[in-house]
Amino acid sequence: MKAVIFGANGQDGYYLTRLCQKKDIEAIPISRSGDLYHADVSNYEEVEQLIRYHTPNYVFHLAANSTTRHNALFENHATIATGTLNILEAVYKYSPGTRVFVTGSGLQFENKGEAITENDQFVANSPYSIARIQSVYAARYYRSLGLKTYVGYLFHHESTLRKPHHISKKIVLATQRIAQGSNELIEIGDVTAQKEWTFAGDVAAGIFTLINQENIFETVIGSGIAYSIENWLEECFSLIGKDWQNYVKAIDDYHAEYSFLVSQPKTINSLGWLPIVKFSDLSAMMMNNVI
Repeated sequence: MKAVIFGANGQDGYYLTRLCQKKDIEAIPISRSGDLYHADVSNYEEVEQLIRYHTPNYVFHLAANSTTRHNALFENHATIATGTLNILEAVYKYSPGTRVFVTGSGLQFENKGEAITENDQFVANSPYSIARIQSVYAARYYRSLGLKTYVGYLFHHESTLRKPHHISKKIVLATQRIAQGSNELIEIGDVTAQKEWTFAGDVAAGIFTLINQENIFETVIGSGIAYSIENWLEECFSLIGKDWQNYVKAIDDYHAEYSFLVSQPKTINSLGWLPIVKFSDLSAMMMNNVI
């Protein structure tokens, strides 16, 4: 068995690649950077060549620039929306038995401050959400043509492999430096904002659970448990025996994108998936650089 993984250079790609290897599935990790197979998901010819050659059992589309900034408009469109179309068309033509996973996001739903399900309404409030919404409708269209297209709406999930600009890793790196004697201040917008802090390896297992179902095609994949940024600060600083409040500076005139973003994972839970790594264990893993 084979699995082609687009966007394999990120944390999700790493854990999915490792999961496939454990299940004796040949993983073909694709990225535009890093020490992996090089290909651009926004280039149809390159995608077609990969699908025709490998005729994989699975394709995972994880590639994205995970930012809602307007200046990422065209990159998000090319990677997420066009990339999805390229994969689905190539699979439709050359490997129709392939199961395709398309990544969705909790950010593409209307946020009313309540737990979000896969049945909630989409809202196009950023270039990122626009691209994600387009991808979902493409998946649904090709599903109507007979393809097995699965959409997993992911919420915040973390690991040691997180990039430094993400708040989880930003806090971890600063806390590690403070433990070594730094007197720096961490600039944070709103420490009361709540989101999920699920382990990326657990989310990869959720993705794999979904793509192996016959009848369930779309679901949110998350812990359903919200923690604040303040909670994360407390966990990380407790590991170095210091008070986080002495090392955090509020950003003036900061307007949070959301105050509460959490899933209601009843559907994915009904398939037998539950996250394993707890919040406190995740902070310890990241503080100790455990992958």
